[in-house]
Amino acid sequence: MNIAVVSGASALTLAVVHSVAFVIGHRLGRYNVVDVAWGVGFVGVASVCAALGNGDPVRRWLLLALVSIWGLRLSWHIARKTAGKGEDPRYTDLLRGATVWQVVLKVFVLQGFLTLFISFPLQLSAVTGPTPKRLWPIAGVGVALWLVGLIFEAVGDWQLRAFKADPANRGTIMDRGLWAWTRHPNYFGDACIWWGLWLITVTGWVPLATVVSPLVMTHFLVDVSGARLTEKYMKGRPGFAEYQKRTAYFVPRPPRSARQ
Repeated sequence: MNIAVVSGASALTLAVVHSVAFVIGHRLGRYNVVDVAWGVGFVGVASVCAALGNGDPVRRWLLLALVSIWGLRLSWHIARKTAGKGEDPRYTDLLRGATVWQVVLKVFVLQGFLTLFISFPLQLSAVTGPTPKRLWPIAGVGVALWLVGLIFEAVGDWQLRAFKADPANRGTIMDRGLWAWTRHPNYFGDACIWWGLWLITVTGWVPLATVVSPLVMTHFLVDVSGARLTEKYMKGRPGFAEYQKRTAYFVPRPPRSARQ
């Protein structure tokens, strides 16, 4: 099995996932359902890689397990978070005045392409032989980094959900738990997950070239659709400026005192 077959099957899988998401979003009248499809799409690609690849089976199925745990948890979290609510302000601004075809291109085609590109290390790994013994420690670091990322993302999401569920916190800024160490523990965790997965796929010099994939993912999480865009919508909220001064933007560090 060559990389073209695996990548082609991955692209077809993503086309199906995002087509279904578009139909559901069109019927609901809100297109933020694409965020639920984000995690599902990666799980679909990892499933294709595990099933069709002829590379090291242990690595293929390990990657499927790790991607599935991350992707299904994320999709379930977003589905619960958005159920019964209106459109996300990000999509309202992005799609204002857009035609149906512009919606398809700006949201579903774009996210499908990004999923395919970011998951390329998984696709290449699916047709690559066993990891040399000298590189096993790197794969071990990758698994550990994935675990750190999952903890930051899952715990951060849980802490924020619990905070918002308490009426006493209405109108205040979440600055407790992991949110006291970084303003975006969920996005930081996501970045760690994808760097960890990439490290697991490194089996020699050629896979090193796929480092562009986690770099692009990190760029989007930090400066495009993740942390930077979230802060754009948070700007002006009471207490947010002070929170920015005492709390790290992305990479966690101990919080500063209010006097620093």
